[in-house]
Formats: sequence, structure tokens, C-alpha cells
Amino acid sequence: MTVDVHQIQLGNAVFEGENNAYLLDGDVTTLIDVGIATAETRAELEAELTTAGVSISSIDQILLTHWHADHTGLAGEIQAASGATVRAHADDADIIATGTDSTKRHEMRRQRLEEWGVPAAKQDELVSFLDRFGGIGGEAVDINPVTDGETISAGDIELTVMHLPGHTAGHVGYQYENQSNQFAFVGDVILPEYTPNIGGADLRVESPIKTYLNSLDRLSRAECEYVWPGHRERITDPASRVNAIRTHHIERTQRLYDVLTECDTADVWRVSAALFGELETIHILHGPGEAFAHLMCLVEAGIVEHVEKDTKAETTQKKQGQQYQLVDPESANNIEIETFLSETKYWNSGIKKYEYGTPGYWTNRHRTPYWNCWWRSYIHECHQGSIAPDRWGCGCNIWC
Repeated sequence: MTVDVHQIQLGNAVFEGENNAYLLDGDVTTLIDVGIATAETRAELEAELTTAGVSISSIDQILLTHWHADHTGLAGEIQAASGATVRAHADDADIIATGTDSTKRHEMRRQRLEEWGVPAAKQDELVSFLDRFGGIGGEAVDINPVTDGETISAGDIELTVMHLPGHTAGHVGYQYENQSNQFAFVGDVILPEYTPNIGGADLRVESPIKTYLNSLDRLSRAECEYVWPGHRERITDPASRVNAIRTHHIERTQRLYDVLTECDTADVWRVSAALFGELETIHILHGPGEAFAHLMCLVEAGIVEHVEKDTKAETTQKKQGQQYQLVDPESANNIEIETFLSETKYWNSGIKKYEYGTPGYWTNRHRTPYWNCWWRSYIHECHQGSIAPDRWGCGCNIWC
């Protein structure tokens, strides 16, 4: 059976770049993701639906991949106009339902920025930026929660929910499978040119890198022929893309480790500055968030530790943020991160994991440095034409 997927590309001039919504017409006319809540985006969506012979009022169902406004913003308006059932994973449902930045999430963000050592002026810049776009989350919406493994009718086919957390706690994909065709709508789990932010995109996610890599492994095991991402074009070789993103995170963890070998202690903001340079607007959250996620990877692996505050230096340390250091600085040149984490099975949830202290843990004692220079740049040209070395081009999902 050939499935007719209508990809709708929505221009997003706020900060996310090109967004995708997907239409499955049929017995249960379904949209998968809907774009931000702006008049321009709604006009684009309505025009594409009209071309496909569908109106907003005829939408029966909306399936959302995760809570970010560029995927959910118009859900409330469409539900109000059509009575559509809106579905999302339970872990993201409450955030989507309100469409606004709750007091609880605001406080969590403030506390995390303090812990990371983000300067007050940069925190103010971030808050000002977020306040300018406070309406893109859209109207309140009633959510029907979905669970992993649940089967949902969409268009004329059946989709299976895959819980793929990491980018957000409740991120899901929707998989279709029959004898001749297998694909999935994957939101921002993998993107064709950039990697989704892990760590800053949802502060609720515990063990962000490990959680995300487990989701990559699960997506890889699904053996989809192709996947439909939340941004840009269809990914025709998802297995290769998964491998490339996994390698990217290994390399970034190596670079973060190298940063720590150059200093006694560092807070997250200092590490982030070494990795990404000067950060502005939304990247003030996502840059240190990404650094924090990789730092926690090394903490969980027993390579890095949190430094308890010295009461004599407490005022200074409070300004700097929580400090981290290598557990064993004398062995710094004897640890090659990729080999170490591979041997401890940290990166692969499909293979038996070694527990701390068991054979196979902390076995590598001969580092092969594949980084000629940890300042090596990945230069990307982003969709607005700006170029940035080893950092984001211009949008929340324009990751390097």
C-alpha cells in the first residue's frame, strides 16, 4: 500500500527556521505537527491544505511530536475551528495544554541558569527575548495523552507511537509499517542537516545525553526506510543519519573533556564559552544546556565530579555557578572518551551495560588523540545566510 503523505513546509521567521507539518487525508484526516501560532504561519498552512482539498474545519485529528511551540502553536486554533482531537505524549501534554511558559518552568529555568553560572546580564537578555515571542505557543488546547506502543488511526492507515525522549521528555515518533513500506514521523529526534539541542530544549530531562542516545538506538532498531523530520527534507537514510549524530555527540563529549583538562575547575557557562563562544538570545539557554548535558554524561560515567563549595570562596563560586573537575587529573592523557564510553556501553542501550566497578569499566589506559585541535570548527551556513563556527547558525533547531 502506498501512503500519500502531504508535506507542508512552513516558513518560521521567529527563530526556528523551516518547520514541517504533515497531512494524512482519509477516514481520519490528520495533521502531524502544526507550526507556531502566528497569522503568517496559519495562512501558509491554510493555503497548503486548500491545495490538498482540505480545510481547517475538516481536520479530525492532530498528532503532536513534542511540546515546542514551532510544532504545537496552532493546535488550539485548529481544535477550536474543527473540534479535532489533539494527541501528545503524557509527559508533554500539560505544557502543550496551556500554550504558555508556566511559573514552574520559569522558575526551573532561572534556577538552572544560576547553577550554570550564566551572568545576570545574559539571563536578562534571554528573558527579554522569550518575552517578545510569548504568544507563539498559541491558545489553550485539550490534549488526549498517548502512550508508547499505542496504535492510532490516521488518514487511512495505522500509526504506532514510539516514545523517543531526549530533545523533550515527552517526544514521540509515529511509525507506519507494512510488508512493503516502513517509515516514521520523527519530529526533532533526528534532523537532516543539524542535530537537535539536548539539555537546554527541555530542562526536565534527566541524563539528557544517555536518554537521547537510547532514543537514537531505538529509532535505529526500527529500521525505517525513511523518516519525516520536523524540519527540512525527508531523511532517506535514517541509519546513517543516526550514526552521524551519535558520532557528533561522542566528539562533543571529547571536546568538553579536553576543555576540563585545561583548567582545574569550571562551571557550565565557562565550558559553554569554550565550546561555542559568545552566545545570544535563545542560545543563552541552549548553549550551556548542551554543555551541561555532555558534562552530566561524564559525571555519570565517573570521569568528572561536582566540586563541593568552599565556604571561604562561597560568594565567588555563587557568581560563577556550580564547579566541576576531572576525578583523576593525573590520568587525563590516558582516557580516550569514545573508547571508554563504548567499552562501558554508555552509548548503546541495546547492548549489556557495565555497572560501575565491574570488569570492563575504566579499562582504557592508552589514549589515541584524534582531535588535532579541540578548537576545530564546524562551519555551517544557516537558512538566513549567517555563518557561525562550531555553534548554531540562527535558530533553535539549527544545531551543530
